[in-house]
Formats: sequence, C-alpha cells, structure tokens
Amino acid sequence: MKLSRPVIYIIILFSMLFWGMSFVWTKIVLNYYEPITTIFLRLVLSTIILFSGLMLFKRVEKIRKEDYKLFLVSAFFNPFLYFLGENFGVKYSTATISAVIIATIPLFVPMVAYFALSERLKKINLIGIIISFTGITVMMVNKDLTLNASPFGVACLFLAVGSAVIYSIMLKILAGKYSAFTIVAVQNLIGVILFLPIFLVFDYQSFILVKPNVELISSLILLSFFASSLAFVFFTIGTREIGVSKTAVFSNIIPIFTAVFSYFILSEYFNLNKIVGMIIVLFGVFFTQIGRLKKLKG
Repeated sequence: MKLSRPVIYIIILFSMLFWGMSFVWTKIVLNYYEPITTIFLRLVLSTIILFSGLMLFKRVEKIRKEDYKLFLVSAFFNPFLYFLGENFGVKYSTATISAVIIATIPLFVPMVAYFALSERLKKINLIGIIISFTGITVMMVNKDLTLNASPFGVACLFLAVGSAVIYSIMLKILAGKYSAFTIVAVQNLIGVILFLPIFLVFDYQSFILVKPNVELISSLILLSFFASSLAFVFFTIGTREIGVSKTAVFSNIIPIFTAVFSYFILSEYFNLNKIVGMIIVLFGVFFTQIGRLKKLKG
C-alpha cells in the first residue's frame, strides 16, 4: 500500500516522539536495573510483541539465506552496539544530554556515505559538525570548567551514534526486501541472543534481587512497545518511502521531546549552559539540513 507524504511524515514524527520519550523511560528503569538488564528485557518484550503481531495477522516472512549475514551484521550495530552505547550513556549523563548527542546522527550519515558509497562530502556538513560539537561542549562544561556529564557516558553515546549511522546504510538495503515489522522483529531477536550470555554472566544476580513495582513495569512496557517496536517500525517505513537522509532530518526534534518530558517527569534541572548548548547543537544539525528541508517543501 502506497502511503501519502503527509501520512509518512506523521508516522516518522511519532517515531521521534517515542524515541524522545525513551530516554525518560530508560532513566526510570535504570533506577532499578543495570543497563544490560534494561536492554535485554526491553528486547525480549519487543520481540514477543512483534512476532505475536506478525503471526496474528499472518505476515510472517521467510528470511532468504543470502540475507542472513546482512541481518546479523545490522543487528550487531543496532540493537546490540547502539543500545549498549545509549543505555550506558543515559546512565552516566542526563536524558536531555543523551538525546542531544543522539540527534547528531544526521550529521554523520553523509560522512559514512562518502567513505562507503563515494558520495561527495559537502563543506556544510563539516561546519555543522563543528558547530554541534561546540554546543555539546557548552552543555557539558560548568562555569568553573568542571564537567557536568561523565566522559565515559558521552563516549558511550557517540558509540551509539556511530552504530546508528552504519546501521542506517544497511537498513536501506533490508527495507527494500522485507516489511518493517519483519526487519525489526528479526533484529531484536538477534539482539536478545547476543545479549543473553552477557546478561546471565554480569547482571542476573542483581536482576533477581529487584522487586518490580508499577513504575518499573510500566516504563519497561512503554519502552518495549513504543520505543523498541513501533518507533523502529515507523522509522523503517520512513526510510523505505523517502530515504535515509530525509528521514534522519526528523531526529533533530528528539531532544525537544526529551527536554520537555524530562522537565515534567524527571524534574531535570536546566541551567543556562544546558539551554544554550542545546540550541547550538540543534542549530548545527539544522544548518546541514537546510538544503534537504527546501527539497522536502518542494
């Protein structure tokens, strides 16, 4: 079924809303569980949800043998490496800083395309990266030049960014062969398999000591259903319909959703540095997308 442009844009906007909220839900779950446990549980729940839906509506697709390697490699980058970086990043920084750094993903897509696909790299992309890194620095440095974010946490977030950029290239290939639900379901299942031994070795003992409550269970379900399932499905649909770069433009608004919900739900404190830094980062990302935005309007 061919979707109209307004419907495609609405679907993509919802995926960004769910991902913006995911940083808040993740922060809540991390008050109870370690990052590996958080990732493992949300992937298990998401896998069950997606495959149940595929079987219920009789939309299960057979994966071709020649695509096994592509699914495995893409799943290694996302959800495996991406979620490792994102969850440890959120644990050791704030939800808003995490969302702002993740929002720099569109800046790096052209750089990967330059090396992987020999596409021309424009100066505007390099300028945008410099501007955004300046904003990130402003967000993380206090007036007395101390850091208000862990360098380890920031490094983890950039691991997530790099993984997402590489994954987006592979996703474009898969999106032309399989449905969005199938791609996300299979990749999450592979993610479960990859995380299972790590969970059992490092987190199982601490996991069984936690007594789940309403806040924990509800946040995990929201993460699994909206952030790990619907958001990725919607993003995959957008990638298939309008391409990687145009879909990535919308990730610029993720920090806005995160900042609003972090303020009201997590009571996150916003000093002048954080506000100014966030504006600079978003300007840097927006600066590189001006040309694409004009094409979208056309």
